[in-house]
Amino acid sequence: MKRIRVKICGITRVEDAIFCANTGADAIGLVFCEPSPRCISVTQAQEIINKTPPFVTTVALFMDDEPTFISEVINSVNIDLLQFHGEEDNSFCNQFGKPFIKALSVTASDDFAKISDHFPNSRGFIVDSNEPGQIGGTGKTFDWSKFPQNNEKPLILAGGLNPENIRQAIIATTPYGVDVSSGVESAKGIKDHQKIVKFIRGTNESK
Repeated sequence: MKRIRVKICGITRVEDAIFCANTGADAIGLVFCEPSPRCISVTQAQEIINKTPPFVTTVALFMDDEPTFISEVINSVNIDLLQFHGEEDNSFCNQFGKPFIKALSVTASDDFAKISDHFPNSRGFIVDSNEPGQIGGTGKTFDWSKFPQNNEKPLILAGGLNPENIRQAIIATTPYGVDVSSGVESAKGIKDHQKIVKFIRGTNESK
């Protein structure tokens, strides 16, 4: 039986990270892109990760940031996985000595296989409606019938997911995992614990 992995992105508070872990999230996302209202500092990230229980993957999100800044974060924070949302190419993403995943727009789904081939070192792909240069957390879905199929790398569905539509989204796309941010919030960067419970329950009910 296939299990859908769950990443809760845009974590800004220790209590939210702990709740996500205790509720069954497989990963938490920490945003380091300054345009985002969910952007956190290195100090905040250190505190969150130090209190996050074991067996939960910590993911750092970047978008067209300078290599020196990314290296500074990696050297200061015990990150497990990098996530890139900008115009970065494979060699850029691969230079930091950490596993990474790349966000690709579903608007290019007709050429998804060809585009994803440009990132041979990526462990998987975030499939979103956003164009490169947009971070996510907009709460907007896309046409799930355009979700790529049969890619050799794991595909993670993102974009406008919430407790009300997660079951339908998984049935329509059969992804490896799902990535949610604004759909489980009471305010930007503030997670709603009841929504998290309902969201994760929805991923289980879709089996």
